[in-house]
Amino acid sequence: MDLCDIREIKALLARHGFRFSKSMGQNFLIEGWVPQEIAAAAQADGTCGVLEIGPGIGPLTVQLARRAGRVAAVELDRSLLPILAETLAPFDNVSVIPGDVMKLDLPALLEEQLPGLTPIACANLPYNITTPVLTKLLECGRFASITVMIQREVAQRICAAPGTGDYGAFSVFCQYHTAPELLFAVGPECFLPAPKVTSAVVRLVPRAEPPQTLVDEAFFFRVVRAAFAQRRKTLLNGLSAAFGAQLDKDALRGVLQRAGLDESIRGERLSIEAFARLAAELQGALI
Repeated sequence: MDLCDIREIKALLARHGFRFSKSMGQNFLIEGWVPQEIAAAAQADGTCGVLEIGPGIGPLTVQLARRAGRVAAVELDRSLLPILAETLAPFDNVSVIPGDVMKLDLPALLEEQLPGLTPIACANLPYNITTPVLTKLLECGRFASITVMIQREVAQRICAAPGTGDYGAFSVFCQYHTAPELLFAVGPECFLPAPKVTSAVVRLVPRAEPPQTLVDEAFFFRVVRAAFAQRRKTLLNGLSAAFGAQLDKDALRGVLQRAGLDESIRGERLSIEAFARLAAELQGALI
């Protein structure tokens, strides 16, 4: 069965009485090159165990199963389970786990489903859960790589450089934990139903070491959130809104000066290194 052939897809869905759910952001691939390229980009081999999120009818799952030692696919929509039982029947190295990935204990799932294998994540993620799912995958700290297809605008934000319009708190978060790379775009015509936006595949490889050691991670991101809380505000005003109860503006000007930053600069111009210098000076002033 060709799981990207639109006629076969429609026949399969009709046979099982399946209806698309807008609330789940379901868009099924109808171009075979896409799951092949995503699976190739994930660089899975027999030593890897893949966590897939939202397999749909299984076109990416099949490509991953052909490459990886084992695949654990988490599917929220229970109406897809009998379809997956049919489409994945030829593969004895795939497990389908019914459930919401946001509610699962990922370390426990990896131990149970992918023992002895190097865990990687690979998925065609629904647009409406991209940020929380990626956050959970990164905070889990167990994946050797994460390769996902998401909305292109989000992929651009993840990979954005300081000083660009796409750069924000989520850019800093992803780049703090990983070295992200935007690989290729996928047009709306590759999906059924066709979304209104272009998708893109991004690969995130976790850093071996933290990109900064001046302050603890929690305080670092407290400063990052303050800097981006109101993008039109200067960094000074953003910090004042977050830390003004403890430090007045003159004290905060001194913090910025010691960190080598102009008081009129905005948060989106700061690199991770600059945020670390700022956080260290700010933490010192708060003591």
